[in-house]
Amino acid sequence: MAAYVNRCSNLLVFIFILSVFLFVDSQQTTPVNEQHTNTADNPQPAAESATQTAEEGRWEATEVDEAALGDSAADKLGVRASDTFVLTPTPQPKDDFQEELVIRPLHSGDIYASFQFRTLWETDFMRENKVSHYRLFPKSLGQVISKFSVRELHISFTQGYWRTMQWGQPFLPSPPGAELWVWFQDSVTDVDAAWKELTNVLSGIFCASLNFIDSTNTVQPSASFKPLGIVNETDHRFLRYATLPREIVCTENLTPWKKLLPCGSKAGLAVLLKSEKLFHSSFFSQTVHIRPVCQDRECKTTSWELRQTLNVVFDLHTSGQGKREWSLFKMFSRTLTEACPLASSSKIYIDVTDNPQEEYFELSPATPLLSQAVVLGDRRTFSVYDLTQQVTFGTVRSLNLLIRWKSTEGSMLRPLLHAERYVAGYGLQTGEIHTVMYNNHPFRSFPVLLLDSVPWYLRLYIHTLTVTSKGKDNTPSYIHYQPSKDRMRPHLLEMLVQLPPHSVTEVTVQFERALLKWTEYTPDPNHGFYVGSSVISALVPSSVAMDTNITQEQPLFSSFFPCKEESSYFVRVYTEPLLVNLPTPDFSMPYNVICLTCTVVAVGYGSLYNLLTRSFQIEEPNPRLAKKIANFIRRIRGVPLLS
Repeated sequence: MAAYVNRCSNLLVFIFILSVFLFVDSQQTTPVNEQHTNTADNPQPAAESATQTAEEGRWEATEVDEAALGDSAADKLGVRASDTFVLTPTPQPKDDFQEELVIRPLHSGDIYASFQFRTLWETDFMRENKVSHYRLFPKSLGQVISKFSVRELHISFTQGYWRTMQWGQPFLPSPPGAELWVWFQDSVTDVDAAWKELTNVLSGIFCASLNFIDSTNTVQPSASFKPLGIVNETDHRFLRYATLPREIVCTENLTPWKKLLPCGSKAGLAVLLKSEKLFHSSFFSQTVHIRPVCQDRECKTTSWELRQTLNVVFDLHTSGQGKREWSLFKMFSRTLTEACPLASSSKIYIDVTDNPQEEYFELSPATPLLSQAVVLGDRRTFSVYDLTQQVTFGTVRSLNLLIRWKSTEGSMLRPLLHAERYVAGYGLQTGEIHTVMYNNHPFRSFPVLLLDSVPWYLRLYIHTLTVTSKGKDNTPSYIHYQPSKDRMRPHLLEMLVQLPPHSVTEVTVQFERALLKWTEYTPDPNHGFYVGSSVISALVPSSVAMDTNITQEQPLFSSFFPCKEESSYFVRVYTEPLLVNLPTPDFSMPYNVICLTCTVVAVGYGSLYNLLTRSFQIEEPNPRLAKKIANFIRRIRGVPLLS
């Protein structure tokens, strides 16, 4: 039997080798015949094809006209001339990758670092023939755009809260937790189904809890979130917005984010992204933005832009440093040795606007390159280090920027717009939400658009809504309110409010706490329930003229939000998330009831069971023992003993 099995296996191996040999032989024979035909009967196209091969390097099959191919060649091959193909070049889609690092020393001694990565690709994900060749653009996100017909996608993961009054305005704001808002193409028929499936796919890509996004925390804003790319139409039926304020950001979210970069974390600025350093900070935020953008002023050429940003603030005291100085090695435990080979631009910007004569801090190694850019309505000056130039790394071929503080004096300019939010009231039945907005401009007023998304278990009394500025009522010019449905959708409140100059505007609304089912409470219900941040969007007056030319070369950190007016710039502000306590039953009572019930059952049922199952027998006393006792008594009395 064993010999028979061996013979069968040898036969199968021989047949497999023979088939592979025949297949390889046929593949080698056919191209030779075609090449011989093209060279002998039509030498001119063959020479042109050879030249195009050296120039392009990528080809596709194209039909040849019957008149261009001789009859003799067709007869020799035994096929029609229309069935013969030659190779013609296919134009490659253009793509580009840039990376930047912006470092802003803060007057408190902390330091703010912002990484900017941008990938541009001239392609159309919505065409019938799906895109199959990816070079710089990540394939996972390209397939998401194509499958779900996404026009814009914006997602952020944030740990900590941005302290606006201490750190100023960030380059790109984001709320604590996770935030996701998506614009779909108008060809999507069922937006809710696409949204639900998209959140599950993104949850797997970024290793996050985005699958917990459902109808109870999803809203459809009417005015707050306009498209940031090419605006064809703004039908808000194709917009979805959701937040998860309790989402915890960790290494498992950072790792897939770094894998989206063309060089990963192996080269370029991404080598500085070490999780043990980034998460030991006061603030951490990573974002992904996908949108279509124009390449020229007439928008004749469009491309898809993938913008990845990472913002981190290192605290002076928690870092354990005894002196006020920072360096790349102290912040990230790494130094830079090269730029990303796939990047067309790789630069580091150090904000030296408040340090023109090195009065407050010293920067080394020094660089002669200076650049000015309009950032958040203010003209800032930056020292620039170009990583594509080998002279930047010096003779040691390593760059370790050092910032050493000389003086702690100086003050930061107050941001023109910031906001706060808190819950007032007492007890567990009713409460009040307060949203406070500050306009610090001395003489200019401007409108702001406020968006509030409140969970359904906080039942808002919309008739108690009040808006006051400088002690007077401030009537909103636009209000959009969508009431909630229990266990189906949250409250949505949008309003347009005019903020007077140098004023404090307060928005208050009362609510009632609902009593949840016992299965709807979290594992730690006494910790409280989170309510997402309020979103404030505004066009803030600018102190300098803004640049409206979208095609002009600008730093990445100053060109995210489109600017249509020279006198103002767009800013988005997020408030703190709220932590609200709800009426919570005593979840220890079931345990107590179970213990008491089990004790009663054990005692009562145990006794009854013993009575019903135990057998009783009457035993007579031992006669020998009784006789001994009787004789002992008789002996004491002097009476004759029993025999």
